[in-house]
Amino acid sequence: MKYKRVLLKLSGESLMGGQEFGINPDMLQHYSKEIKKIVKQGVEIAIVIGGGNIFRGLNAEHSGIERVQGDYMGMLATVINGMALQSALEGHGIFTRLISAIQMDRIAEPYIRRRAIRHLEKKRVIIFSGGTGNPYFTTDSAAALRANEIDADVILKGTRVDGVYSADPEKDPSAIRYDTVSFDKVIRDGLKIMDMTAFTLCRENNRPIIVFDINEPSNLERIIMGEKVGTLVA
Repeated sequence: MKYKRVLLKLSGESLMGGQEFGINPDMLQHYSKEIKKIVKQGVEIAIVIGGGNIFRGLNAEHSGIERVQGDYMGMLATVINGMALQSALEGHGIFTRLISAIQMDRIAEPYIRRRAIRHLEKKRVIIFSGGTGNPYFTTDSAAALRANEIDADVILKGTRVDGVYSADPEKDPSAIRYDTVSFDKVIRDGLKIMDMTAFTLCRENNRPIIVFDINEPSNLERIIMGEKVGTLVA
């Protein structure tokens, strides 16, 4: 087993499946089964999930909602997704803790770093919701921040594509996929992996990122076991 403690970043859009918005039960089950495979291997796993399937703060300005208010609405959307994922995981017999950066003690624990690490040591899956708890930061930034705080071996960014390309593979058929790519090259070539705040945080702390296709069965488990899947940014 190559990685013992990981942070898995899932987008809110990944929960939609073929829907235009909301949560697709089939996607919840798929992610739960994939996560269960690595839990059984003894991996300590934390998850950060976005909220774009319900509400995107960045789009709020076009609807007349003030940016800060829209960002908070987006954070609340991540809590809803976190609750859904928690229920799905517990349906598969996995012990979980939902942690929120925004205090809401009826449904989630507040974020306390030492307590979160203790949950990981006890092999509980922790779901970080509420972003960083502050406006102007994306869930990518929350993932980078939490990964550094819990000292994760790697950030696993689950996407719909099988790695990092020189251009958008859905638009440019000649785009080249990288097996490995340096932080400097990503910045120099303007490759889209995470927003720059999140990416800089990973670069400064030498926190590797693996971008991979989360929808391909067993990809997550293969990465944990050391197989080359997706693109390693280091």
